[in-house]
Amino acid sequence: MFNTILVVLLSFNMFVNNGPGYLFTGVSPKVQERNTGTLEKMIAANGNVAMDLDLNRLNGVGFGAKGSLPSALRFDVERDSFFTVVAFNGELRGTLPGSMGLVSRNSAALPAKLNSSLQRLVFEKTAYGEPYEFVIRDKETGFVFFNVEGHEYGYDLNERLFSIQMGRLLMSEQFAAELGRASEVGSIVGQISVSATMRPIEVSRIVDGAVVSDTLPAADSPQPGTVPGPDVVVGDVNGLAQFGSSSGTQVGLALGTDSCNFGTVDLNWFALPNNDHPVIPQNLYRMSGGAANDERFEQIGQSSVKHAFTALTQNLCGLGCNGVGGSRLGSGCSDPYSASLNAGPNLGSRAWINPFSGAYPRGDSATPPNNHAGHSHTGPSHRILTEISDLNTTLNSGATYYAEGQYVTPHEYAWCQANPTQCNMYNNVSYRRYNVVGTGSPFTFSPVGSTVRTRAAINAWTGATLVEIRPDTGNDGIGLVAYKVTNPSPGVWHYEYAVYNQNIDRAIQSFGVPVGASVTLSNIGFYAPPQHPGSAADGTVGSAGFSNAPWTQAQTGSAMTWSSETLAQNPNANAIRWGTMYNFRFDSSSPPQTANATIGFFKTGNPITVQVQAPGSSPSATVSVSGRVTTSTGRGVAGARVTITDSNGNVRLATTNSFGFYRFYDVAAGGTYTMRAISKRYRFTPQTLQISNNLTDVNFVAEP
Repeated sequence: MFNTILVVLLSFNMFVNNGPGYLFTGVSPKVQERNTGTLEKMIAANGNVAMDLDLNRLNGVGFGAKGSLPSALRFDVERDSFFTVVAFNGELRGTLPGSMGLVSRNSAALPAKLNSSLQRLVFEKTAYGEPYEFVIRDKETGFVFFNVEGHEYGYDLNERLFSIQMGRLLMSEQFAAELGRASEVGSIVGQISVSATMRPIEVSRIVDGAVVSDTLPAADSPQPGTVPGPDVVVGDVNGLAQFGSSSGTQVGLALGTDSCNFGTVDLNWFALPNNDHPVIPQNLYRMSGGAANDERFEQIGQSSVKHAFTALTQNLCGLGCNGVGGSRLGSGCSDPYSASLNAGPNLGSRAWINPFSGAYPRGDSATPPNNHAGHSHTGPSHRILTEISDLNTTLNSGATYYAEGQYVTPHEYAWCQANPTQCNMYNNVSYRRYNVVGTGSPFTFSPVGSTVRTRAAINAWTGATLVEIRPDTGNDGIGLVAYKVTNPSPGVWHYEYAVYNQNIDRAIQSFGVPVGASVTLSNIGFYAPPQHPGSAADGTVGSAGFSNAPWTQAQTGSAMTWSSETLAQNPNANAIRWGTMYNFRFDSSSPPQTANATIGFFKTGNPITVQVQAPGSSPSATVSVSGRVTTSTGRGVAGARVTITDSNGNVRLATTNSFGFYRFYDVAAGGTYTMRAISKRYRFTPQTLQISNNLTDVNFVAEP
């Protein structure tokens, strides 16, 4: 073990000192002094990775594309990944062969091969002597997608924060072959950055080049958590079930949640009447619609909150609990709440809670947050309130369901205020897929796969692009805008948007999508989960409960906008409050283009914009398509045949003139076409194009 580290350090010294390097023995005292200190071998405890990709380049989009189409893929670093870094006296010496697992936080319109591997990617340090220091590969198949070059290292000793910036992503030979574009091997398709908090796994004390002591920090140390500060995470969701009988058209469900403190600081867990403990809401979602039952992703149920009490000292997340329980959840410890416990029905209203700061009234105040005096309970009361029709398997054939748990706690916010680099209020949501059985009450449920930790359920929406929103960084929470555009039939595009508020206190009051001139929309829609009815002392104005009124929708000359009532009009308006997600949709005859949607807020703050796909200008009914067929040296090919084939297989033919030019008239706009050039003497690469307007540069160049 010692020899391995010493060899590595010696190798790094040779490069750092710009010479053959000095061995640790038999050298001058000054050199020996430089070779005295502490050598740390560290692995990635946690972190994040950003890949900014050029989707046009990656997807081989050519004609009709305007510049690059950037897309930001975001990943969390898999905890305790064996991506190993060596530091000597706090100075970075380099990395050792190893890899860090990447946990995808969003998605994009990626090539099929990359999309299928998105949940299995690793950032890997290659073996010495390989042509590239780092690669992005599939950890199961070994397939290499990108090589990395041009990166810059960074290391913050105080935070043990390792970073890589400005790394260029180059298309690998394997990926280029998979895409059928061998000529693009080594082309730049994006940029990568890495930020990871490192955890020592081996610490050696070196004096005059000799190891005098070597320690292995214990995995079950008194503070087994790896994240600075308190950090409660939903380690598992389980046991989704219906509780009680139905009431009218609705049922009530509940979900078990296991909390885990990944932090190095014990988390406050003082039970009511104290107001310094986590609260636990639960949500239910459904993915359905379209040919593959993944056209839309909707929230179909939400619960009130369980107020936590008496932390246990289990080790369900395998961190190594430090044994602290009761009024605090110890570092590394777990506290399970079964679905029966989370079912209440004595659950508190969400309306009392600031989801970002975690603040809510004390239980012995004039406004207790969990008061059930003055109202009776039915089966659905305070539980995950869900319409029977949204669960009926006959009405929802092929749909998939996802249950989500969340923890909101004031201690994380208070710690963040005192320690601004240790803010852990953004990772407290996890989800799991479930199957539903039944066409009416009571329903039963069975889990599919394991819990996906620290990610909102909207991440399960297949093929959607997710964009994080932060209306006021450091002063309010985060949310997500997800969108997906499909082409269900020639000339028709379906636009589906979901706006998710994870812990934004100001709430969301409006959502607007820009539309091009003369764009026609149809099947305009809105969807929101049902709100719980009002009850005495529920935190809403007049104890009336939050409104269920659908949002008003209006199309102007430049935008399609949905909005709830304003705060001044109705303080209980049906705004997108924390822990909820609303959907907006329409069909259009216009294909998508990149645009900025606008989000307006309910309580305070200026609107913000977020990049989405939206309809462009309405295309003409028919267009013309023209271009030229040439040899590799640029000489026109006369008499070549050019075909254009629509999505129904209909083929039209044109012949080039003596200079190689051709033209098609009266091509139906809004469709996807495949074009080919055919000649006895030359070979040409076919092109697949989405045609909405006149094109004059669909050229074919003969292969050399």
